[in-house]
Amino acid sequence: MTRDVVPVEGACLCGQVRLRISKTPFFTAVCHCSGCKKLASSAFSLTVAVPAEGFEVTQGEPVIGALHGPHQHFYCPHCMSWMFTRPHGFDFFVNVRSTLLDNDAWTTPFLETGAAHKLPWVTTPAPHSFAEFPGEADIPGILEGFAREMGANS
Repeated sequence: MTRDVVPVEGACLCGQVRLRISKTPFFTAVCHCSGCKKLASSAFSLTVAVPAEGFEVTQGEPVIGALHGPHQHFYCPHCMSWMFTRPHGFDFFVNVRSTLLDNDAWTTPFLETGAAHKLPWVTTPAPHSFAEFPGEADIPGILEGFAREMGANS
């Protein structure tokens, strides 16, 4: 994993909505919470948390879907791919579904959240695991650790 992964672009399944990440991500993650499992229709969701100022939709107009609550989940209006989330109360970052990136090979999860809800057969390579979500005191270590990991091969 290296810092030279940005800029990186991506798209929904049909390609009508495209996005671009231009700033080094804060972290990569896998989430096992019941909401993410249902949204992803899978055992977990994969995400890359990027600085809001380093994220842009470059083509198309995503629509808000899912629960229409305080967390805004954005989808392609045509193929309905879940593309990214703007978490309520965390305006400084955007959670992008990492498998939508044109180059997603570097997105190995650095942490897993919602591990208390993990299906018993699931294992991930994430070196950091949280039963629910990291606490405020955990965040500096996560950010520093991921930054070191990103720079390890640069």
